[in-house]
Amino acid sequence: MAEKNISMRDALRDALREEMIRDERVFIMGEEVGRWQGTHRVTRGFYEEFGAERVRDTPISEMAIAGAAVGAAMAGLRPVAELMTINFAFLSLDAMVNHAAKIHYMFNGQFTVPLVFRAATGWGNQATATHSHTPEPIFAHFPGMYVAMPSNARDAKGMLKAAIRDDNPVLFSEVIALYPKPSLVPDDADFVLPIGKSDVKREGSDVTIVSFGRGVEWSLEAAKQLSEKDGIECEVVDLRWLRPLDLDPVYESFKKTNRCVVVEESLPMYSVGSEVAARLQEAAFDYMDAPVRRVSAMDVPLPFARDIELMALPSAQKVMTAVREVLG
Repeated sequence: MAEKNISMRDALRDALREEMIRDERVFIMGEEVGRWQGTHRVTRGFYEEFGAERVRDTPISEMAIAGAAVGAAMAGLRPVAELMTINFAFLSLDAMVNHAAKIHYMFNGQFTVPLVFRAATGWGNQATATHSHTPEPIFAHFPGMYVAMPSNARDAKGMLKAAIRDDNPVLFSEVIALYPKPSLVPDDADFVLPIGKSDVKREGSDVTIVSFGRGVEWSLEAAKQLSEKDGIECEVVDLRWLRPLDLDPVYESFKKTNRCVVVEESLPMYSVGSEVAARLQEAAFDYMDAPVRRVSAMDVPLPFARDIELMALPSAQKVMTAVREVLG
């Protein structure tokens, strides 16, 4: 299979374009997705190629975007609704979690809601506390809503194509800091990754690091440095999907390493780290040689000042410290 080295932004663009060509029911809607080419330039050129019917600029109302997307999906279309950043998704919570996530269940399967909410996510860049959320665990709390968070360009393409083809509503979160990062991506319109499957990004024997999104980048960098400096070999498991949540590779890795560190960009309270730690205790307690360590953002609204902002965020160095602590 031919591959090309492209950024996550370009991989997402390829996925969207290929799916719009494949299925005429797929259309894009959101603020500035058309004439403005998309706030994050993922939809650059789409308005000219597909026209205003299939690349729809919407009013500046996230509730209107989400509500219209739910109605369009129920009527037989397959909308991809862009929320400029995930911070604005809080304005559309009712349409997302009370309608999109529940309609199939509440109508006894008479309706499906095949739609994708694309949202840029992540802390940092001095965007201040109200524009620096990573709240995916909130959405993963609700049954009926799938939640995806790729860590690289290859996964982003395969996961987005799978999300668009699925009959369930999907929140597809794209880490802003990862948009320019390149990786080898299959140049194939049929390249699709399965929904709800984790992936082992690095094999190791000493500690299991579980992460997703930008946390995978910090985890891989920490694993590299720990191997070079201390001879510690970390196995890095990328969850990729927060719902459906695939912990089988985590269990298998933990039975080998007996120690675990969970790394996430989200806040620590009621987090993915909390869920993984609880599940490990339930499913693999006899293999546990040390408490599960968690690395996350600090439990504060993100400060504006750059130095303090960085103090509040996870990093490869913090992951290395946690690994050394869990090894005792």
